Formats: sequence, C-alpha cells, structure tokens
Amino acid sequence: MTDQYHIYGIGAALVDTEITVTDDDLTRMGVDKGVMTLVDEARQAELIGYLQDNDIASQRASGGSGANTIIAAGYFGCRNFYSCKVAGDENGDFYLNDIRDADVAYPATLGGHDGITGKCLVMITPDAERTMNTFLGISATVSVAELDEAAIAASQWAYIEGYLVSSDTGRAAAIKLRELAEANNTRTALSLSDPAMVKFFAEGLAEMIGGGVDLLFCNGDEALGYTDTETLDDAIAALKPIAKTFAITLGAKGSIVFDGDKLLSIPTEQAHAIDTNGAGDMYAGAFLYALTQGESMQRAGEFANLAATKVVTQYGPRLRAEQHQELKAQYF
Repeated sequence: MTDQYHIYGIGAALVDTEITVTDDDLTRMGVDKGVMTLVDEARQAELIGYLQDNDIASQRASGGSGANTIIAAGYFGCRNFYSCKVAGDENGDFYLNDIRDADVAYPATLGGHDGITGKCLVMITPDAERTMNTFLGISATVSVAELDEAAIAASQWAYIEGYLVSSDTGRAAAIKLRELAEANNTRTALSLSDPAMVKFFAEGLAEMIGGGVDLLFCNGDEALGYTDTETLDDAIAALKPIAKTFAITLGAKGSIVFDGDKLLSIPTEQAHAIDTNGAGDMYAGAFLYALTQGESMQRAGEFANLAATKVVTQYGPRLRAEQHQELKAQYF
C-alpha cells in the first residue's frame, strides 16, 4: 500500500525577518555570532529598533527549521504533513499561506490561537554566517495535542526538529512522535539543529533520540559538541550507536554520510555563499526527498549537497518552487 505522506514533520513555526549586518553591529548589540539564541519579545524589539535606526534593509519569510525542510521536500515533490502552532495574528496568517502554497497538510489545531506567532530575527554578516535571535511566542507551547497519529502512521518518515528541545512541551511532543512512529513502522529522522541546542540541551536531545533514530542530521560542530569529542572520527564512532544512518554537513567541504555500513565522503560544488541561513534545512529536505524516491544514501547526499549549495547563493532560507524543479532536472 502506498503511504499517504512521504514525511511527517514537527517543529516551530516562525516568521523570519532577515537582515544584513556587520560584525560590529553584533558586537554593539551584544549578540553571540553564529548560533540561535532564545530571547523574549522585548529583547527582540530592542534589536529590531537598533537595526531600524541604522537603516538596514530587511525581508520577511516564513521559517522555522523543520518547516523549511518540509516545505523544501514538498517543492521537490514529496507529500508532507507538518505539526506546529501559530496565533490568530497577521504573522500567523502569513505563515499559513506559505504552508498552503507548498501543499503541506497540517492539523486543524495549527492556527488561530490566542497569543503571538513566533518570530526569528536572522542577522547575516558579510561572511554569510547566520545569527538568530528567536522569540518563540506560541511555538513554545507546541505539544502532543498537535500530533496526528493517523498521519504519522500513514507516513514513510517522521522528521523531528532539534530546536523543540528548548520547550518542555515541544520536547515531550518530539518524544511522543518518535514513539508513535516506531510503533507504526514509520522511519525516524532528527536534526540536532544548532550548536547552542547541543551545548545547553544535550540531555533533552538524548531523550528525544531515545534508543536511537533511523537518520540523524547535524553539522560538524554539532557532531563534536553532542558527542563531546575532539575529532570528527571520534564523533562518527560515537554517533553510530544512536543513529542507524547519519549525515554530517561540512559547509564547503561537502558532507559525510554513514549509510549503515560504510562512510561516504561526498564533495560539493564550490559556490559564493552570501547567506547560510537554511542551508542545513535544505540539505535535510533534499536528502529526505531523494530517499523517498528510492535513491541510495550516496545519491541522496549528492543531491542534498547540490541543493544546499544553491540556497546559500541567495538571501533567504528557501528557494522558489521553480528552482526546486530546476535542481531536480539538473540532477535526476
């Protein structure tokens, strides 16, 4: 029987405001570079006020790491379902429109809640590094109530955003999703998401991973941090007991994929990166798309590298729908 969905995802629903800044701007604002920092709404407004006073251009886009991955996979051709939470405000309506445009199914509990839709201030420095300050808003209350067991059972993959670890209810929902997926023979994938999540919430991430996942996504820093190791070889050895397969992204050096049997070193095309926001999310979306189409881990890694290389050459965390189809035509 054909599964109704290729991927069931869960994560935060955030409306991104992406702004180009300098390293000096980050220093003046007291912002830690290159990581995601949780802030309250007042602090986020303070940062936006500083940036507006300095007349720095910005653009808005719906985001959230898991959503970026699910929407990317959807534009490539996957049938997907996504659990998150937005408020009944202007940003919530903006977010819902993006989900619908990508033909992603979602639970009836997703929208219209009292409160404030989550917002992420994404600051891009000239070296293309992204620094995020996030006010989770109503996304902090994502819970097991947002899960749809029938949709989970009808999916090939369940994809868990690591950022959920920072919320007690979100972490509980992620654990429950993994358990429901395992009970229904739905394969599990999880992204460690960010070095800060690894540094401050390692114990919670271990709870989310449980006895192990089928596929783990992380970058080199996250792999080293989570496994508390000094070398990538040691990190790889430490990841094998908790993930049947995994993919470690290495920026311009491509990625390393463990296919359950052997390590695959997968180079990538060189690109002039101007914005790395969303690169890891795109990598995961392209990788999962390829797997759902029956491709090998080697081919999935190659396609994911190609897609990530494309997204860093423009501003914003995602490509346009037609760009996804161009990438498919280029590779497959």
